[in-house]
This record gives sequence, structure tokens and C-alpha cells, in this order.
Amino acid sequence: MAEIRRCNHCLLPETYETIEIAKDNSSCNMCRTTQYKMNVVDWGKRKKMLDAVIEKYRGKYDYDCIVPFSGGKDSTFTLYYLMKEYKIKPLVVRFNHGFMRSNHEKNVERTLKKLGADFLDFTPNWQVVKRLMLESFTRKTDFCWHCHTGIYSYPLQVALRYNVPLVLWGEPLAELSAYYTYEDDMIEWEDENKFNIYRNLGITADDMYGMINTAEHPIDKRDLMPYTYPKLEDLKKINYYSVCLGSFIPWDYKSQTKLIMDELGWSGDELEGVPGEINQEFAKIECWMQGTRDYIKYLKRGYGRVTQLVNFEVRNGRMTTEEAWNWIQQYDGKKPQSLPIFLEYLGMTEKEFFETIQDFIVPPFEPDIDNMGLAARPHDMDEWYREDNRP
Repeated sequence: MAEIRRCNHCLLPETYETIEIAKDNSSCNMCRTTQYKMNVVDWGKRKKMLDAVIEKYRGKYDYDCIVPFSGGKDSTFTLYYLMKEYKIKPLVVRFNHGFMRSNHEKNVERTLKKLGADFLDFTPNWQVVKRLMLESFTRKTDFCWHCHTGIYSYPLQVALRYNVPLVLWGEPLAELSAYYTYEDDMIEWEDENKFNIYRNLGITADDMYGMINTAEHPIDKRDLMPYTYPKLEDLKKINYYSVCLGSFIPWDYKSQTKLIMDELGWSGDELEGVPGEINQEFAKIECWMQGTRDYIKYLKRGYGRVTQLVNFEVRNGRMTTEEAWNWIQQYDGKKPQSLPIFLEYLGMTEKEFFETIQDFIVPPFEPDIDNMGLAARPHDMDEWYREDNRP
């Protein structure tokens, strides 16, 4: 097996999307982005920009803004910050992907009651969702097409219906990928361009309808509406402004998570395949399919959630490279116990699952499927929905 090059500092591998590792492996573009964010960006100037944006839209519509909201750490902080800092009246909008965990739902209820905000919660047709998951996994080995297209298109549809131009998202993609950076005073838009480049896997809702609508299993085209990005001409008519809060204030997972825990009683949970010691910011705990999603990424690219989490810690000076490497070697790439449930939803065998992934493996990585070990069983797994009608 060929050895994978890694950034000697943060340990991201050469198979990471958009990575550029220095010739001597000493650093990478993600390390440099973090340094730029910490040492160069004028956050005072950016905060004044946000002040101006809020005042431009305040009090002119039924709501001051739309806040897309999952109830995870980032969207919860976003809602808390905007309401406490600016005393705005938001419409909180959630696209429910269908895998919300019980502790997470308690967090959502507690947050909304403590802050006092109107909440619009939408859950799409599960039978259609399963077909979308199968199609996107088969074509792209990413079963989350319905989730990402819905999360990033549905709030814009609501903005049109309610005539609310300002849409404020949370975490900027610059924290995760070099598609966007903090350089050159860049403000990160959550717009149609970003949606088509990064969110929808290059598959539009119309494309997907053509893929899954068959004579044997027809579907109503209207079932694809929740995943359809609004027409740009319609968004321009309301003078929409859809941006990430993290472009205006420095994003810090650790301090933000502590804040919402202290102020809102927001509680953490375990993440399948990840030891609690390295998920103190409680990333991705809202979805019971996250362990399987991370496993698929590992099978294709040789890194999973453990690598991503310790990467943040190293880049932000909270963990040494040596400590991070020990966690990666010990825990990354474990087979999740949620995988059989995922296969149950898709009507797929484990053999078919691995055969599908085979053509998407990114060289030089080669997964050793038979020797990966098994992740610990999530404590709430018995609560997860099963297709076979078991209690």
C-alpha cells in the first residue's frame, strides 16, 4: 500500500478535498488559512459590516431575518448570538433530514423556549428520501444529497414566501475547505453558485427527478420541490442577502459550544466512532447516520471524523501533532454499528455497499476493509427508526 502524504502539522492527508500540502510537508493551505484568520483579518471591521447589515433589514419585514437551524452547536450559537447581540426577531427554519436524535430534539425545544423565537420545521416525504439516498449513494457514494440540498435551498424558499431578504447562516465553509478563504476581506455568500459547486454534488432537483422517476416507480415531481434552489431572478426581486455569520465574527467551536451550554442548557452527546475526549465541541451529534457517513469518507479517502476533529485542535493550538496522530491511529476508520440500519433503508447488501464504494476510492489510499475494527455502539441506537418494524 502506498503511503499517504500528510501535512506534518495538522495531519490532513493528500486525499482531503482542496488540500495543498507544502513540498516539504511542513504545512498546508488549511493551516495557512487558520493563521490568516487569527493574525491578519480585521474582525473589528467585519463586525461593523455586520452591524450595518442588521440595521439595513431590521424592522422592515414580518421578520428581520431567516436563521436556518438544525439545532446543532453552530446553528444554535448563531441563533443565540443574533438574538442576544442584536435583539432581532428571526424566523427559525429547519429542514429535518429524518435522522434527528432524541437528545438533539430536547436541545432544540430547550433553545427555542429559552430564546423565544418562531420556528418553522419541515420534514420531507420519507419514501422519497429513501430513493434519493439510494440514488445519490449509487452515483456519488454520498447518501446525503437530500439533506444538503434541502438544508440549503428550503430556507431560501421560505425567504421568498415570507418576503424576508436577509438569511444568516452560521459556520463558514472557510473553516473546512479551501473552496472559500478569509483572505482579501472575503465575505462568504451562501448562494446559488456555492449551492451548485459544493452542496448538490452536481445533481439538480430536475436531474434527480429524471433519475428516480420510472414507469415502475413513478413519483410526483412536486416531491422534489424542497430540494430545488429558488430562481435567482425571484431572489433578486426581494433583494436577498444570504451570508455566513462566520464571515463577520471569528468562528471558535470550543468557546461557542461552552457558551450555549452555559446559557441555554444545550447538552452534548456521543458521536459514533469518536471518543468523547476529542469531540468536546460535540460536532455532528444530531444525526444518527453520521457514523456511516464518516465511515464512507474513510473508505474512499483514508480519513474520517477523528482526523477532522483533531485537525481543528492542532490548527488552533489546543493539541500537539503527536497527540493527534495517536488518536487517529487508535480510532479513525472503525466500522460503525449504524451501517446495517443504513443498508436496511436502502435495501442494499453489505457486499453491494463495498462494491459501490470501490470505484470511488481516491489513490493512493487503499482501505483494508477486513481489519478496521468495530466502533462502539451508540447509547441511543435502540431508539432509531427501523424499516423492519422492530420496536
